[in-house]
Amino acid sequence: MAIQISDAKLSWFEVPEDVKHLLVLASDSWDNSIESERYVNEALKKSGNNLDVLVGAYRYFFYKNKIAMALHIAEKVMAIIKQDKKLPESWQQLKPVLISRKNDPIIRLYLNAYAAKGLILAKLGNLEEAKEITERIKEIDEKRESCATTVFEVLTRSPNEDDD
Repeated sequence: MAIQISDAKLSWFEVPEDVKHLLVLASDSWDNSIESERYVNEALKKSGNNLDVLVGAYRYFFYKNKIAMALHIAEKVMAIIKQDKKLPESWQQLKPVLISRKNDPIIRLYLNAYAAKGLILAKLGNLEEAKEITERIKEIDEKRESCATTVFEVLTRSPNEDDD
């Protein structure tokens, strides 16, 4: 049973009404993947680099098991934020910035997208890069607000540990 969503429920999205409508159509046609994906892709085209739409699209593709597309969008979110906030490229310079600004909503979004990248890479079998990313996020996310610590623990668990 599909839940019907109205455009009004997306009132917090700062995008044109036609983009909101496309997202509602995508949600309403969830069970028809071809149709819903067409709506999501059209919303992406019309919204440009709108972070709300990109995050929604990332989640859509992740849950539809279109992992490569979810990874592409998570990386796009990170790139947009990195450019907009002039974040440093190297992890050694980036880490203290992320720690000091981790309560800033846009930095939290960056951290969530980075954690998502780690999870997706793990699903794709790129375990070493997934471990590196999730360990980095784990060092910043002491409250375990993202999936990174759990993914890191699963990836680094000894095969001899009990399944308690």
